[in-house]
Amino acid sequence: MSYKKVKANISIFTTVLFFIMISINALANILPINGMTTGNVSDSYKNLFAPAGLTFIIWGGIYFLLAGYIIYQLGFFKEEKTMINEDAFEKVRIYFCISSIANAMWIISWHYNIIILSMILMIVILVSLVLIIKTVKNEELSLREKLFLKLPFSIYYGWITIATIANAVVLMVSLGLRNIGMSEIYTSIIIVLGVFLGIRIMLKNKDIAYGLVIIWAYIGILIKHTAQDGFGGQYHLIINSVIISLVLLALIEVYLILKRL
Repeated sequence: MSYKKVKANISIFTTVLFFIMISINALANILPINGMTTGNVSDSYKNLFAPAGLTFIIWGGIYFLLAGYIIYQLGFFKEEKTMINEDAFEKVRIYFCISSIANAMWIISWHYNIIILSMILMIVILVSLVLIIKTVKNEELSLREKLFLKLPFSIYYGWITIATIANAVVLMVSLGLRNIGMSEIYTSIIIVLGVFLGIRIMLKNKDIAYGLVIIWAYIGILIKHTAQDGFGGQYHLIINSVIISLVLLALIEVYLILKRL
């Protein structure tokens, strides 16, 4: 089999895995799997870190951008001569395939309340995205490659960073450590640690898009804590921690934007 045919088969395989992942995520809430939506499962593990439900509309944006990547890796919209190294492009495909399989499996484990397995799978997704970002970061990219290759994974990586923390909190609650999940002090510490991790990654990768996702997630936490149908402003320490975190994140975003001017 020729190298060109092998590449074509890999691109088709990547596309199939993407659509399997999308389908399982959709069916999880349409059926729903095990009689519960993804949000129902999350709500069953009460904790103070979970953001407002509207925050999760970001998944629509993530899948839209990833669909753009899928079309691009199939050969559409590509320049005659790409700037990214071919080996790096293939690595991104492989890592994305791994993340797609883990994402689909995560949905199943989550809906069947196998939280330890869901945590392991979330880490697999996170590590896959770290490797994608690391691979792309070391490459010179054209504007089109930045749009179809870098941007989708920056957004996805940002959300999975927060999702991993949220999954870890749910794991602690599932193991009987409910006092941690519903503790104002512990949640505030987790929020602060999360924002410092986010800032470190933003600065290391000089990634504005990644930072915007962290800001979106923290706005979701703030809405949940201030809304009357959420926690109704009961936890002042958490609210203040989130506000300070948002200010810090906004300052770093401005700094990164100014550095590009």
